[in-house]
Amino acid sequence: MGDLPRHVAACLHSGKLAMLAILVSAGIVLQILACALYNNWWPMLTMIMYVLLPMPLIFFLGSDTSSLLNSSESGWVGAAKFLTGFSLVGSIAIPTILKHADVIGWGAWAMVLSSFFIFISAILCTFQMNNEDEYSSF
Repeated sequence: MGDLPRHVAACLHSGKLAMLAILVSAGIVLQILACALYNNWWPMLTMIMYVLLPMPLIFFLGSDTSSLLNSSESGWVGAAKFLTGFSLVGSIAIPTILKHADVIGWGAWAMVLSSFFIFISAILCTFQMNNEDEYSSF
């Protein structure tokens, strides 16, 4: 894409940002629908994990997400990976435990998990966009 005019590249970058906004909005809508359709607000408990999910990355790594993919790691990178993994497992475990305890139904469980996977795909797309060098000039 190095041969594209600057305004076309900027338009493509804006389209990717709009797609990320749509993904995050869809995840939030599914999370709220999981609670509202079944008149049970216990699935909203997973929002705590969604808020805690990026915190280790922000506190320990800042904007350097490329160190997540390197095999050589310091103690802070290892701590960030561990705490992020803990949040990921908690995001799946909370609705599963609520379903196992018959606090929520199958529909709410499926909506919460699909919301989780939409959020994760948005996070991975954000990392991919940040790692691309062609957008560093904007």
